[in-house]
Amino acid sequence: MIRLPAALPLWGAVPVDTASALPPDIDNGIASQVPQVVIEQASDFFGDLNDAEILLEYARFDSPPYVLAGVGLAIAVLCGLTFSKLVQDRLEAWKQDRLPLLPLARRETMLPYIGLLVGVTLFIGASLQVFGFAAGAALLVAFLLSLATAGALWVQLVRLMQQVEAGNFKAVDFDNFDEFF
Repeated sequence: MIRLPAALPLWGAVPVDTASALPPDIDNGIASQVPQVVIEQASDFFGDLNDAEILLEYARFDSPPYVLAGVGLAIAVLCGLTFSKLVQDRLEAWKQDRLPLLPLARRETMLPYIGLLVGVTLFIGASLQVFGFAAGAALLVAFLLSLATAGALWVQLVRLMQQVEAGNFKAVDFDNFDEFF
């Protein structure tokens, strides 16, 4: 049986005398207060859905951006740690055996870097969706931002590796932005 709130507007409801419309053996519950015609008409609003299904009709969770943000963060952290370890191993191999540091764009270093880019894009895109951006626009902005940042970071990393190989490595000064570009 569907329970109707008192303030539910029933469009097109025809007032019916409850005394003549209901059989006399019905108890004094909600059925005795609301005519059967009104109950049937109200049930047409939601079909044969129960209370929980009606709530889910109004509160859709088709693609929660929180899960996507968490997955993106996990991908970014894992791929970032992997990339960091690969670069450290390459520096250690250079110190030990003078193996070449460059080219940095090898498959074993590019895959974690691309994974880092994808993870950061998903994280930023999902976070922008939380603040009301549309999914496509949020992911596009996040991708462009991630791509620009990843490109600048890659250029700096290659320059630092060139300095290490050439033997003229100097401390990185992050306050002087002229050195970065």
